[in-house]
Amino acid sequence: MKARVTVTLKNGVLDPQGKAIEGALGSLGFAGVASVRQGKVFDIEVAETDAGKAKAELEAMAAKLLANTVIENYRVEIVG
Repeated sequence: MKARVTVTLKNGVLDPQGKAIEGALGSLGFAGVASVRQGKVFDIEVAETDAGKAKAELEAMAAKLLANTVIENYRVEIVG
């Protein structure tokens, strides 16, 4: 089963990389960009065939390793 885990910074956490990207987009002529927040995407394939069990396993992976839950949120999606 294939899944995607998306990790983003929590609201209120400073994002210097996002700010740098925002500035670079402006200097490249992309006007009107109000805010950029960067994150991470993990595409993971697991052997589990039950969607509920797979999602629970992926949630545990995200909470224990893929995301720093103090400053990051994560979302798990089963994609196939």
